[in-house]
Order: sequence, then structure tokens, then C-alpha cells
Amino acid sequence: MASAEEVRESLVSFADSCNENERLTQMNKDWNRIVEIHVTDEDADFTLVTQDGHVEISDGKPTTADMIIQAEGEILTQIFYGEVSPNEPYNAGTLRVQGAESDILHLDFITAMLWE
Repeated sequence: MASAEEVRESLVSFADSCNENERLTQMNKDWNRIVEIHVTDEDADFTLVTQDGHVEISDGKPTTADMIIQAEGEILTQIFYGEVSPNEPYNAGTLRVQGAESDILHLDFITAMLWE
């Protein structure tokens, strides 16, 4: 079981990887979104913001969100460290994602570019 702090560390690592990848920065320059990340077994929330190609992580739940991602901390940590493709837990029903299909695919593409 991953703690909320471990999930936060994985999210910060993910944001750093995105921000250091020039191709992703260019690709995301017009994809401005707010993503709520809810850790179900820790009852913790984080906010991931993509703005002008830059990704930032903050603690807490956003007031509005374009997407909502929910899973146990261990699953989220594995996804954001690139140890597991988001498709596996999504298909197993242990990862829930709400949002526009185009945004979900965009986020999936980002993880594929970073980790695969």
C-alpha cells in the first residue's frame, strides 16, 4: 500500500519527466487541463495542471476539473512512476477515469511517450 506522500512523490516525478521532455512540452502547449487525482484508500486528493506545455502538481482537490482519476495509492504510484501502463488497471476496473474521451486519450499518449 502506497501512502499519500508516496503518491505525491510519483506525481512530482511524472511532472518533472513531462517538463524535461521537449517533445511533450511542445505537444502539450495547447492542452490546458486540470486533473483531479483521488487516492481512494488514503482519502487524499491532488491536482495536476497542464498549462502551456508545463505540468504542475499541488495538494488538494481542485474547485473544477476537466478529468478525475481515482484509484488506490499503490496503483497510482505504479502508473505515475511508469511501472504499469494505465490500460491494465483501467481494464481491470481498479482505475477509474472520468473526462472527455479526447482528454483521456491525450493523457494515455503522454504516459506512453514517457514510459514505453
